Amino acid sequence: MILENICVGPFQVNCYILASSVGSQAIIIDPGDEESKVRQVLEKNRLKPAFIINTHGHIDHIGCDDKFDIPVYIHRQDLALLKDSRLNLSDFFNSSYSVETTVKTLEDKEKIKLDQIELEVIHTPGHTPGGICLLLREPINKILFSGDTLFFQGIGRTDFPQANQMQLIQSIKKRLLKLPDDTVVYPGHGPCSTIGKERKNNPFLIT
Repeated sequence: MILENICVGPFQVNCYILASSVGSQAIIIDPGDEESKVRQVLEKNRLKPAFIINTHGHIDHIGCDDKFDIPVYIHRQDLALLKDSRLNLSDFFNSSYSVETTVKTLEDKEKIKLDQIELEVIHTPGHTPGGICLLLREPINKILFSGDTLFFQGIGRTDFPQANQMQLIQSIKKRLLKLPDDTVVYPGHGPCSTIGKERKNNPFLIT
């Protein structure tokens, strides 16, 4: 399996490229900026991009959605963010943006498959209404792409429109902390962690 992390844009978003093998099709998770960096990784591994998954609809995670001419997947409750420059915060940065390419909506517990890869959608609202995490089921278990839900010793910001800190913390506790401690967490920003480390050390989750 190929799993590559590319740090993109002024907000240092972790964009992930996931594929079964060299020369196969690829999933792009959160291509927020710097299309050229993403294409370099695709070309290095001779990968053909199949579709994009957005963990949520903020501009720093969706900025290159239209650059690859492939479908974009997002949770149904964040579809409006892709189409509304106020909700996706691009207006705030004086760069109005809405996604024009084909968008397909996701639901909680839905399975996304490509070749030997299978991802499960975990709906974790709080940072945005349709924020999701992606649990890799095949070919390797115990890998979680957590978007802006869970970070290394942190959680997603909740000072944006439609955000709710209590809801976000409950999403993490009810949906993510049930995963095995050795589940590796690949977040939307910052370094990797594990569920066990966050259960023990994350100040937002210790009660």
